[in-house]
Amino acid sequence: MTAPDTRSPDRARVAPVDGPDAAGRWLRGGAPWPVLAAASLVYALSVWQEASAGRLGVDNAVVVRAARTLLDGGSPYADKRFLYPPGAVFAAVPETLLTDRGVSLVAPAATALLVLVAVVTALRIFGVRADSRLAALTVAGLGAFLPLRSVVHLANWTVFSALAFPAALLLARRGRWGGAGVVVGVAIALKPILVPLLLLFVLARRWRALARAVGVPLVVSLAAAWAMPRPGLFFTRTLPFLLHGQDAYARPYDAAWPSVLPRLGIPPSLASLLAVAAAVAVLGFARLRWRRGGDEGLRLVECAALLMLAAFLVSRPSFLHYALVVVPALVASVVVRRAAARSVWFWLPLLPQVAGVNWPELQSAERHAFKDFVMFTGATAALCAAVWRARPQPAREVTVSGDAYSLCSDPDPRNHSGTR
Repeated sequence: MTAPDTRSPDRARVAPVDGPDAAGRWLRGGAPWPVLAAASLVYALSVWQEASAGRLGVDNAVVVRAARTLLDGGSPYADKRFLYPPGAVFAAVPETLLTDRGVSLVAPAATALLVLVAVVTALRIFGVRADSRLAALTVAGLGAFLPLRSVVHLANWTVFSALAFPAALLLARRGRWGGAGVVVGVAIALKPILVPLLLLFVLARRWRALARAVGVPLVVSLAAAWAMPRPGLFFTRTLPFLLHGQDAYARPYDAAWPSVLPRLGIPPSLASLLAVAAAVAVLGFARLRWRRGGDEGLRLVECAALLMLAAFLVSRPSFLHYALVVVPALVASVVVRRAAARSVWFWLPLLPQVAGVNWPELQSAERHAFKDFVMFTGATAALCAAVWRARPQPAREVTVSGDAYSLCSDPDPRNHSGTR
């Protein structure tokens, strides 16, 4: 027999803190087919515009060239522009069957499709359908989002991390942490952007999943290195190149604090110190966000995003298209009450990334990193502020006729012996 609810009617109607509300239910609702078609058209036109530009798919072409070098008996790391782990060489071998023209057309189109899959996967973390109003708004918004245009134009392999990030969180959300570890490991084997996500397994104390996330890229890289000539060039040539923030060609596009702050007049040593301090602080907020709990999907997304953003602030390089790793999942979280993405302060740093808006003195490719710096720093600050505002507050008590009553959300009075 169920005990009667002794709470007052007003208290009984209080919604869960992180539960659905009217805005979330509306965003989850199905969108009319004309709206879905219009959103798809905006996205397709944006991709087509990038596909019509010159020098299409240059980043992917570097990986394909490395694969062809391997097939010809050479070392992929003889090319200083090839900066990927050994496993990426073998992953690019199927592309060698295409002509250069075919690669330059297929790779950007495949990149755009993978971003769409990443969006759908991010929505599924919160149980949102692919034909929802939020899906339509997200796809249309991405069409005007400069990081999308960048990753499509370059056909950069960051797209695999952008897909693996929500896929791993979706698996973790469903309790399949081992699968999440494998997904993260495979992504790291192709491009090590998701290395900071390993800390999520530490926070969750999922040691077997962490072992998979570490073991998969280690095994793949060792096997691939064993199968290629002169793999030691990775340590003697490629790794030092990366640790120095690449070269003068790529450095103007780097939005990490150690690269941008010296361009604003701050000494390089002080800029590096500030970047490390900021990253450590953000990691602290990530730990605080994990301990706060709440909606499991929201906790996973916001904590994982903070881990990634901490790395984007301090690690070199941090390029524009890295934003696609975390933004789709954060946008999908708006269906949850008290999500950080519901704050206007989360969206303001993204405004400079809207295509077609001219920002004085920042339109050149070399100065675009300042807008990217604002995006990464502002989004990180918005998430940290949301975590700080939502931190648990100590309950206050008053005594009335010898009984203690809590001025918090607990409906039952407490006594000081700790019993109910």
